[in-house]
Amino acid sequence: MSRIVFICLAAILTDALTWAQVNVEPNTALLNEGDRTELLCRYGRSINYCRIEIPGEQKVLNLSPEWSKTPGFTYFGAGLTAGQCGVSIERVKASNNGQVKCSLGVEGEELSGIIDLVVALRPQQPIIELLSRPNREGYFNEGTEFRARCSVRDGRPPANISWYIDNMPANKRTTLLNVISSTTDNVELSTSVQEIQWHLSPEDSNRKLVCRSHHQTDRESVPPQEAAYIINVRYAPVHQPDAAVYGLYLEHTAIVNITIRASPQPKIEWTIDGAIVGQGRTDGRYSAYEPQYLGNDEYNVTLAIAGLTLEDTTKIYNLRASNELGLTDYQVRISSSSKPPSSSLDVAAIVGIVVAVAVLVLVVLLIVFARATGRWCFGGKSIKTPTNETKTNNSSMLNLY
Repeated sequence: MSRIVFICLAAILTDALTWAQVNVEPNTALLNEGDRTELLCRYGRSINYCRIEIPGEQKVLNLSPEWSKTPGFTYFGAGLTAGQCGVSIERVKASNNGQVKCSLGVEGEELSGIIDLVVALRPQQPIIELLSRPNREGYFNEGTEFRARCSVRDGRPPANISWYIDNMPANKRTTLLNVISSTTDNVELSTSVQEIQWHLSPEDSNRKLVCRSHHQTDRESVPPQEAAYIINVRYAPVHQPDAAVYGLYLEHTAIVNITIRASPQPKIEWTIDGAIVGQGRTDGRYSAYEPQYLGNDEYNVTLAIAGLTLEDTTKIYNLRASNELGLTDYQVRISSSSKPPSSSLDVAAIVGIVVAVAVLVLVVLLIVFARATGRWCFGGKSIKTPTNETKTNNSSMLNLY
């Protein structure tokens, strides 16, 4: 019995608290300037009046389903008898940002509710600030810890930040997004700040680092804002596997071209049979040309061999490239063959092997089948070998005669 009484008292108390409480929809409205919106305050019983105060508006709005005196603001809800007090705003203004207060007249007293109305303001253009300093020419050395900071100022709400390298996610170490709030002319705005850092490699040279802001005000016609910085890296010539040049003609001048990456421009020298041929020089039949810049830190290095012989194709040509960051050695082989030797079977060879194996298996199966069934060459009568018993019987018969 006491349990039933307790449940009834709890239900009555819950119902009373629900009546005494003003519920709001939504709790927070995030809108762009010029958007249309509806804000609603609800009470569990009939209300006598509905009054709403909106930031940036000079007067309080007294609203009901029957009449409206303020252009751009109309009553929203199912009616005062349903306990609903709401407003429909035709076009939200930047000055409407703040707390919207609804006041409901209920049985001689006034209850109120609060809705946070956030009118988004587009932030300023992102700014990239370098925390690691390049040299006078704007270059970083390979291995340098690169650090940069992106700031997106004066947004409402705060902007989010993402980093890209050549339009791909950067996937580098970043700090947590730091949001700094400030008030200017009674307007509260936020600045978003984030840092990025990693150690530079040759692959980072000439790449574009992008800081992109993402905000409530972004639209298809108004894309996210961004800032960019081109990273320049100085590094020693990059190592690469041994090179091979094919398709050279015997008894003709052979042109051997190799592409290497370096920054700044490398100095070149070739070593052939112990003889060193520097760039821009000729030694006998060998001429080493000056490196030709191809762009993106790539250089074409050329060695010309006059009257190519078969013996030349058996030699190893050593190339050394060096700059102020270091040196790298390369090995080059040449051939008069039109293409490199295949290290694997081609499709025709593979098909031939498969067919041969299939035929062999078929022949073996046929032989086994013929022996088991006594067909073909295995179908003749069996010849019995005379036994000792047969020989004895034949001798006995001869003795009788």
